[in-house]
Amino acid sequence: MGTSGSLMFLLLLMPVKVQESSDFHLAGDYLLGGLFTLHANVKGTTHLNYMQVPQCKDYEVKVLGYNLMQAMRFAVEEINNDSRLLPGLLLGYEMVDVCYVTNNIQPILYFLAKEDFNLPIQQDYSSYVPRVVAVIGPDTSESVVTVSNLLSLFLLPQISYSAISNELQDTSRYPALFRTIPRGDHQVEAMVQLLVHFSWNWVIIIMSSDDYGRENGQLLNEKLAGHEICIAFQESLPVPLGNRTIMPQEKKKLEIIVEKIRNSTAKVVVVLSLDLALFDFFQEVIHQNFTGTVWIASESWSIDPVIHSISDIQQAGTFLGVTNQIVPIPGFSDFRVRQTDIKKSMMNSSEPTCNQECETCLETTKSYSTILTLSGERVVYNVYSAVYAVAHALHHLLGCNDTSCSKDVVYPWKLLQEIRKVNFTLLGHRMFFDKNGDPPMDLDIVQWQWGEDQNPFRSVAFYNSTLGKLQNITTINWNTPNNMTPSSVCSKNCQKGQYKKPVGLHICCFECINCSPGTYLNQTADDSVCQPCPQFEWSKEGEVQCFKRRLQFLEWREPSTIIVVILAFLGLLSTLAILIIFWIHFQTPMVRSAGGRMCFLMLTPLLVAYASVPVYIGRPTVFTCLCRQTLFTLCFTVCIACITVRSFQIVCIFKMASRLPRAYSYWVKYNGPYVFVVLITLLKVVIVMANILVTPTNLTIRYDPDDARIMILNCNTNYRKALLLNTSLDLVLSVFGFSFSYMGKELPTNYNEAKFITLSMTFYFISSVFLCTFMSIYQGVLVTIFDVAVTVINLLGISMGYFGPKCYMILFYPERNTMAYFNSVIQGYTMRKD
Repeated sequence: MGTSGSLMFLLLLMPVKVQESSDFHLAGDYLLGGLFTLHANVKGTTHLNYMQVPQCKDYEVKVLGYNLMQAMRFAVEEINNDSRLLPGLLLGYEMVDVCYVTNNIQPILYFLAKEDFNLPIQQDYSSYVPRVVAVIGPDTSESVVTVSNLLSLFLLPQISYSAISNELQDTSRYPALFRTIPRGDHQVEAMVQLLVHFSWNWVIIIMSSDDYGRENGQLLNEKLAGHEICIAFQESLPVPLGNRTIMPQEKKKLEIIVEKIRNSTAKVVVVLSLDLALFDFFQEVIHQNFTGTVWIASESWSIDPVIHSISDIQQAGTFLGVTNQIVPIPGFSDFRVRQTDIKKSMMNSSEPTCNQECETCLETTKSYSTILTLSGERVVYNVYSAVYAVAHALHHLLGCNDTSCSKDVVYPWKLLQEIRKVNFTLLGHRMFFDKNGDPPMDLDIVQWQWGEDQNPFRSVAFYNSTLGKLQNITTINWNTPNNMTPSSVCSKNCQKGQYKKPVGLHICCFECINCSPGTYLNQTADDSVCQPCPQFEWSKEGEVQCFKRRLQFLEWREPSTIIVVILAFLGLLSTLAILIIFWIHFQTPMVRSAGGRMCFLMLTPLLVAYASVPVYIGRPTVFTCLCRQTLFTLCFTVCIACITVRSFQIVCIFKMASRLPRAYSYWVKYNGPYVFVVLITLLKVVIVMANILVTPTNLTIRYDPDDARIMILNCNTNYRKALLLNTSLDLVLSVFGFSFSYMGKELPTNYNEAKFITLSMTFYFISSVFLCTFMSIYQGVLVTIFDVAVTVINLLGISMGYFGPKCYMILFYPERNTMAYFNSVIQGYTMRKD
């Protein structure tokens, strides 16, 4: 129960004699208690220094409080004039001004006391009959908690018309409490739905520094967390004294808060405050003269006519509020300002206490009559339906028929049971209480208007509390240029293909960055991370989806392929022709000088190499990749080895035979040229096999660096390294072949092959270096076409560069292909040397 509850309980343990404390009363068979705020006072606690009831009339009139009190009077009189409900009985009332929250205990003690103003101390109050059968009110949650702690001891039914705290639905703590207003989480959820509907994710929260502001502020923070709506900042408003006197430090704080709102990028301000704290706040807003803000009002001030009437408040922006649905009550607008002659009760004291009168209430209410009439009955219906709920419960408890009711004693706990069961239709709306004592009521979103003869609080949306959704959203007249819907976001939405990079602590604040190539933004998933494209797919920068790559390889129909194939075919034919010519003229000096049998050892691999060109064309397979790594390189190595050994042998014959006759004889006796070729070939086989074992031949896919839409099907990723390793031996042999040819540049013409071998070897060396360099900087399809083109040209260089001149001499100069001619050439060389 807490300290305050314990204090109240101690008060009940003493005999109390309380004077009648209400001028607002109506005699009847059964009395209803009413607690209303006719004068506003939150901090006015100076009366606690004196043993007296607070002087509420010293503060300004609260128009809505008097309006609600009139609703109770209207409902009671309407029931008394209706023969169908409580026939033959007269309902009465006792209504007291609670002065906001400062005058709760005295009225409750008065309601609980008997006619003789005594409140007896008893162990069992089940047979106790208080002055009133039920209490309507008060308004604020703080007051309701105070009152309910006392009334619950007697199980005296209490129906609040505007307390929204979720704490009040705890029936174990407040067993006698009911409400005719939806609880606070419905109000907060309606606000959140409004923010979501207009895509406002950057908001400011302003709360009053009291229980109402703190509780609803915490509830709103919890709700916003689940909708990715960020709070730019939140501040607490100082609550002034009841006479609106604001202290200098509080005024300074208001100035700081308003300036902070004005300088913020957030343009939506949710104000969770009781109305008393807002007068000075909006005066400061108007004083600092900033516009374009959307103000979202909680139910406590969303239809407050006094705040609505503040001079120039419409310049502050667009006002939206959450409130009850409007339910027209026929005849109430005239009743509200009807002049009545209320006779004061005879008191033991000479003057009534402050909460028993309101001399200026009616006149003040008349000044707001137009706005109250145009705005319709909203919270008024809450009081109206609460009175009818008690009346229906009494009707069932007293066993009323069409003409009469029994006038039995009504015990509070019995009436409480009947109120829980009420279920009736009132002005077209179903009225009952759920297990928590809450009604089945929905909410409206209203917009403030200031035009003449306009509803100052026009309904623009409907909140269905059952579904938890906004419905029937209509056009809102924004107080902005061109009536544009205000935007309140920390960061604008990213474009397609851009992910959100957080900035600071708020998830609503971010930078928009394009997704890098090869990634895309999956908008249905996390929009702060770009997803990598699946295998064999790609995307450009800033894409929302990937596209399939086109598999590319060296195809037969390409012009470059056709040219290379034609060259290879011509090379194959020419090499075959050379082979035939050499076979026919095998015994001639020209063929013998070219190498004799070794020529066929060279020409056969050349034919195989030309025939292997197709393995470079078409879709690569493991077999074709193996052929690329083995077939051509072995054939070419045999050719290079033969050329090298042939160059060496010619130099030996003319320059070394006479100087090293013994070595030369061994070279001839043991077939040195063939042994050399076999050893080089075996070495090349070892290199190739080791290369295959170290770098297995697997098909790989490379991506074209110049065109992301293309993926290149190629041999293993180490193909370039394998090519370099395989080529290294050939390059060494070509260097030696070039050197020996250069050494024999002065040999007889028929034996001087230096210029042909030099040309072939030089071209091979340069082309190999160029190919390796090109492969190191580029990995596209051009690598394959360059590889096969260099291969074919090197083959042509050997077949046409080395064997071509020999065939030319055999076919066109047969007179030089004789032993006599060769002998004359050798004799001429020998004579020159001598």
